Amino acid sequence: MNAELAYTSATELVRRYRAKQLSPVEVTEAVLARIRELNPRLNAFCLIDEAGALESARASEARWMKAAPLGWVDGVPASIKDLILTRAWPTLRGSRTVDPTGPWKEDGPASARLRENGAVLLGKTCTPEFGWKGVTDSPLTGITRNPWNTERTPGGSSGGAAAQVAAGMGQLAVGTDGGGSIRIPCAFAGISGIKAGFGRVPAWPLSPFGTVAHVGPMARTVADCALMLNVLSQADARDWTALPYAHVDWTQALDAGVKDLRIAYSPRLGYVKNVDAEVAARVADAVKVLAGLGAQVEEVDPGFADCRETFWVHWTSGAYNLLRNLPREKFALLDPGLQQACASGAQHTLAHYLDAVNARGALGEHMLHFHRKYDLLLTPATSIPAFAAGVLAPERPPGEEDWTWWTPFSFPFNLTQQPAMSVPCGFSADGLPIGVQLVGPMQREDLVLRAAHAYQQATGHHLRRPPL
Repeated sequence: MNAELAYTSATELVRRYRAKQLSPVEVTEAVLARIRELNPRLNAFCLIDEAGALESARASEARWMKAAPLGWVDGVPASIKDLILTRAWPTLRGSRTVDPTGPWKEDGPASARLRENGAVLLGKTCTPEFGWKGVTDSPLTGITRNPWNTERTPGGSSGGAAAQVAAGMGQLAVGTDGGGSIRIPCAFAGISGIKAGFGRVPAWPLSPFGTVAHVGPMARTVADCALMLNVLSQADARDWTALPYAHVDWTQALDAGVKDLRIAYSPRLGYVKNVDAEVAARVADAVKVLAGLGAQVEEVDPGFADCRETFWVHWTSGAYNLLRNLPREKFALLDPGLQQACASGAQHTLAHYLDAVNARGALGEHMLHFHRKYDLLLTPATSIPAFAAGVLAPERPPGEEDWTWWTPFSFPFNLTQQPAMSVPCGFSADGLPIGVQLVGPMQREDLVLRAAHAYQQATGHHLRRPPL
């Protein structure tokens, strides 16, 4: 029974709370039991607040008994990635360079909105140091593992959040995405997650990695992501880059179907060299499902060149700016790979950086024109299924120059700031999840969510559970 409650969707929990068929206390106790059992094996959480969660659950139960919930997710268990400020909890960012004594007096926007809407905050999920890579291990918290196979990585940098949700250790999770950090772990762990368009979800303090960094919801279902986006997208005056609050219920358009949507299917973006055969096959299967649902699908590449260097300049410049003033003894405590990224960022001249800014602008303009013809772009979420835990990347195939070869589909859309989502579309022969990515036009999260939900309703991949 504990597992059934822990895997009950947030949308269903809220329905049953409203009908007084279920108590937030029962659900929280079930989730905490899962965390006690599984977190020692998975290392998804770096901080767990059992007493605080139960206190929140009891308060939520009292509100539901009076039919007076605080908001969209009252009583739903949720986690916060350890890059986002949360009142009374240390935000250590996976780093031994952060002083744990605080003071920790403020919530970031995502934490504040969840608290205001009655969510039961469970704790903080693991991240690589400062969210710097596409897997989740750090000098501070060690290795986070994939519930589908604990010898594999759940991806990153929101890997703790993905492992948590996949293992039934909480229905909702806040993720961040500066180059794929929501979509990569969602693909590797078999859950759903959307990198909302830049500014849709307010952030504060702003990411040191600048305007490639997004915040978004992670959950087992697209419907739960939409429900959570209702909360996270609410206004916060501290973020001067945020979009005006749209006053949209993102769940309302979910059932509109895909019959009027034009979807461009690009299996390799026109230039990606290496895509695992099983990944390619499962994504092609997803295309057939969407076409069968009535979408107009055309195989076509978006028409831009590999933008890896443009992204690398933006990202490593942020890393250098974040860490350049660390004392030498603290810099030595950093993940060696992050030290190298920082050193790369130090080499960029102003002219080199501005060339990358101009290249990014041209890419964004190109995609604006592309989406005048196509409502959505569909690609694999990653080139491969999950690889070994504890390494930066699997061995590079011939001709690949750096470790990002296995995640070429994600970072272009951080540069363009478009909404992009990964949902599970099947499994490899050895039982590892595979994800498909849907990318929408600027400020059209509704189209992404709509198509992803239609696909999910027509398939059952998201219902399968890890063999824990």
